[in-house]
Amino acid sequence: MSTETADADDLEERVSNFLRRNFPQIQMHGGSAAIENIDRENGTVSLRLGGACSGCGISPMTIQAIKSRMTKEIPEISTVHANTGMGGEEESSGMTPSFPGESSDDDREDDQGPQAPF
Repeated sequence: MSTETADADDLEERVSNFLRRNFPQIQMHGGSAAIENIDRENGTVSLRLGGACSGCGISPMTIQAIKSRMTKEIPEISTVHANTGMGGEEESSGMTPSFPGESSDDDREDDQGPQAPF
């Protein structure tokens, strides 16, 4: 096995472990998460949130928490996309929630936003 393949497997394992550590409460409420894609070159992870997450009113907070925590815990990850199956990815809905640590074009104050319930 090449070093590149081992590194790729290690990154996928760390993302999987992150999801396992951070999802027990969400799973208790009927939600689920799966890795759709990892782009190692760009540092991008695409996730699908399913089960009760689809259509849940607090799924934007859950997505916010995942994005914030994953990019802090896994340095190779710079961008996280999450799809709840409700009309595509959250960024394409026309409404983009603010996420802790992300800057915006209009230089608003750092908005920590509401915390997810996990």
